[in-house]
Amino acid sequence: MILPVLSGLASGLSLIVAIGAQNAFVLRQGLQRSHVALVIAVCALSDLVLIVLGVAGIGVVIEQAPAVLEVVRWAGAAFLAAYGAFAAWRAVRGQALGQLGTGQSAGWAAVLGTGLAFTWLNPHVYLDTVLLLGSIASTHGPDGRWWFAAGAGLASVAWFTALGVGARFLAPVFRRRSAWRVLDAVIAVVMVTMAILLVA
Repeated sequence: MILPVLSGLASGLSLIVAIGAQNAFVLRQGLQRSHVALVIAVCALSDLVLIVLGVAGIGVVIEQAPAVLEVVRWAGAAFLAAYGAFAAWRAVRGQALGQLGTGQSAGWAAVLGTGLAFTWLNPHVYLDTVLLLGSIASTHGPDGRWWFAAGAGLASVAWFTALGVGARFLAPVFRRRSAWRVLDAVIAVVMVTMAILLVA
């Protein structure tokens, strides 16, 4: 039991702890203290669903349906490019937040939709979480694979919680408009780069 759990934990963290669109979104929401619990829940639960699907063997179905990934690829690229353009616009304009969490923020429905889009419109999620983790899990046998899934799920929950809640400790830095501009510029570069990579 211990080995599959640790293997799942390590594999999950190795895939999720990286500078990417989803993590940048969670970090920004955490800094703004805007619907943080909702964002964490959406990202973590989505990951858990994908991990379970991968361990259950749905990856075989995805491999047999390349057209689905193609649609997701173009939709994801369009979404990332648009979000990157908005981030670039914010970087040029600058944030008008004197205090974190006191500025105008998006409603919960918009945040929910954005969080879902960052997860489900990213074809890399299907390749990494479903196919890769599902393949690794299968090496632990019929029973051990679910302990592997538990470890990978724990990694997702722990990471998104740490990122969303821990962002508040960066609050003193992000009380300056220049810091927000730098963050939004980095987010814009990450989003547009990922969109280009998806298309390419």
